Amino acid sequence: ADTGGKEFSRRWCTLNDGTFSYYESDRNSNPNGALKASEIVCLAVDSPERHGYDCTFELYSESERLYLFGTDDPDSHKQWVKSIAKSFIPASAEPLLRLSFERIGRLKCKDGLNLQTSKVGWFALVGSTLHAYVEDSKGEEIHLRKLNELSIQQDNEVLVLVERGRTLYIEGERKLDFSGWCGAIQAAAGSGGDTLSQQQLTETDIPVIVHSCIGYITQCGLTSEGIYRKSGVNSRVAALCERFRRDARSLRLREGEHQVDDVSNTLKRFFRELEEGLFTSEDASNWLSATAIQDESMKISQYQQLLNKLPRVNKATLQALINHLYCVQLYSEINQMNLHNLAIVFGPTLFQTDGKDYTAGPVVCVYMYVYLGIYVCCGLLSGYFFLSDLFCVFVCHFICTVYLEEKKGTAEQGVKIPGSMTAAELTCEVLDRRNIPVEANEYWSCWEVSDKEEMERLLHYQERVLPILHSFGTDSHLLIKKHLAMQAMVAFLASKVDASKHGMMKFREERSLLGLGLPSGSFHDRYFILNSTSLRMYKEVRSNRPEPHAVYLCCDTQSEMREWYATFLSIQNDGDVWPENGLQQTRVSRVLPDTHHGNVSLIPLRGSENEMRNSVAAFNNPLCRNVVGL
Repeated sequence: ADTGGKEFSRRWCTLNDGTFSYYESDRNSNPNGALKASEIVCLAVDSPERHGYDCTFELYSESERLYLFGTDDPDSHKQWVKSIAKSFIPASAEPLLRLSFERIGRLKCKDGLNLQTSKVGWFALVGSTLHAYVEDSKGEEIHLRKLNELSIQQDNEVLVLVERGRTLYIEGERKLDFSGWCGAIQAAAGSGGDTLSQQQLTETDIPVIVHSCIGYITQCGLTSEGIYRKSGVNSRVAALCERFRRDARSLRLREGEHQVDDVSNTLKRFFRELEEGLFTSEDASNWLSATAIQDESMKISQYQQLLNKLPRVNKATLQALINHLYCVQLYSEINQMNLHNLAIVFGPTLFQTDGKDYTAGPVVCVYMYVYLGIYVCCGLLSGYFFLSDLFCVFVCHFICTVYLEEKKGTAEQGVKIPGSMTAAELTCEVLDRRNIPVEANEYWSCWEVSDKEEMERLLHYQERVLPILHSFGTDSHLLIKKHLAMQAMVAFLASKVDASKHGMMKFREERSLLGLGLPSGSFHDRYFILNSTSLRMYKEVRSNRPEPHAVYLCCDTQSEMREWYATFLSIQNDGDVWPENGLQQTRVSRVLPDTHHGNVSLIPLRGSENEMRNSVAAFNNPLCRNVVGL
């Protein structure tokens, strides 16, 4: 690349009859060079001053050459970019030309289960969205910040983009432009800034950092005393924030490896340092001033209006956070963090007031009471349920639709899911509501079903349901049905001496791996050994070299498949595949714990001790008591 503009030479350029030519000057008849439109494979629009000029673009040719051009003004730059792009983009991908693209061009790709034949695709990168037209198919958009996985495989020759229910493989025909595409796509898929919308997002528009922290604390920290009040180790919190900032998608929070207080403080720091804030800089003051409204219906109406004004990502994030804090306060008898204490912690954090505006805590507290659909007056729960848009948005998030035996309207059941509910408890709850007795040899189970991927997964009977709901996409649901093979599986495991199995199975390579040299879409015989640490695949029975691939597996008979599946489950769950005494027909208690104030002293998160004392004092003044009904 040229730097400082010193290596640029002024040339007269023309684009005629599908050929881009450049001359020494407008008086010369013979060009210094020419590039046919059919030879152009990529056009990249550079950021200002990248090469010493504000308006430059790059042309990549079929012959692995890079041409760098610049103009003196933005208007002519835009005209050249559009004209050149129009000369080599085919009519089938013409809609790409209407986009304000940063990079546009031709790439080979594969998708679906048939990975044997590559297709020609035309792509345009616009912000964090990759637009694609692949061989006569309709155009599609790939939201890069919502990818489940983004990686480079096969010795840097394949870029793998994994969405929910689909994997796309972009192949590198030419190293020069492919390298540029990889770098641009990876940069676009990362966090693009410090606002919510610029974060890597889940399918439901929640920042991955928020989703990951909430999921980890839901699994590991709901009963941790002083959760969100206690400080983590600052160096570990800073390191977690930095790792999330670099690539939130690649970071997996694990029990034992990460500490609850470090993760909770990472989440708080994210909201505290968020540019524009969760409630937006435009309306944050309106949220705070709404606490002074005396009329309760007017106050809630104001909150509804402000909620509806929030951007989509902010609204989804607020919903997820309030949902999570509701789960936390359900365990306040153990963790000492009821709504009042959580509001004192999260008020200054979410409104970024740093203890300087003491109305932030009451806003969060009122909001959580609205979320519960109740008012708390003099410490007593009233029977008044607030039926508003806001209540519906949030409370419905906890009412999970579960289907019995099949997905149809007459088989659905709305169930409120507490944080502690297990798959077995949910199963019993649904069967109990339908008055279905559990017979001795019946193995009713809970399944996670993905309609889009046409797959289902058995939930272990002790697996908690709420984290599963957090990770749900719009195409998934929970299903209660009998496990017809469980009795045979339990009998098989009871007859085994050790938790291992070996034998022949058929396999097909998983979609995110290429290059085994075998036709895609068909199964091939391999020898497998499954033990307590790994599943090893060998090309033949006597081979000493395992092939560590992720694969699709199938067996010749149902009994063979049951035995392999049973062994997998046994190893995953330390031999505990089914309750020793069978499924117990019990109803889960859903009585909310008393939300009285805990007696744990609150440690200031930021600011001086006097500032925090003022904050607590302000939170308990008459105005605040009128607001939250304390």
